[in-house]
Amino acid sequence: MTETLMTSSGPRPGLTDSRVIRAVQLIWREADLLDRKQYGEWQNLYCADGLYVIPIDARTEDFANSLNMVYDDAPMRQMRVTRMTEGYAIAAVDAARTVRTVSRFVVEEAGDDEVTLRSAQVLVAYKRGRHDLWAGEVTHRVRLADDGDRIALKVVRLVDSEDAVPAAGFLL
Repeated sequence: MTETLMTSSGPRPGLTDSRVIRAVQLIWREADLLDRKQYGEWQNLYCADGLYVIPIDARTEDFANSLNMVYDDAPMRQMRVTRMTEGYAIAAVDAARTVRTVSRFVVEEAGDDEVTLRSAQVLVAYKRGRHDLWAGEVTHRVRLADDGDRIALKVVRLVDSEDAVPAAGFLL
């Protein structure tokens, strides 16, 4: 028996759908830029109205009215990048080296203009002889455009989001 997964707009496209491939490529590019600490290029991956969110409550969808570890629109992303690249923040000095893996993509929605994907992310950070592991489910809504695809929404739901989180001198 073949099961057809459905979205609100019809059958769920697979990972071979060209729109989905474009979105996955953008997400992998984002991960690479973050591991290389190319924060200026990273923020250019976002739409002007894009949001980068790390909620405390891993089940919430109302990010504007919830407690978040990060809730960044364009001006907040710019301030965060400036702080991380100017070297004046404690977290930015001697920042951890990171390697992240983004996988287990699930297509939530795919239209001609936007693709929404869920994925699993594992990030290993290394600093001063110590490894830290960060894991979470990530939702990306990618806006597709002829002049370049952009991230309209990124939500990182950490598996331990309600526990104490150590300082991170990097973006998730």
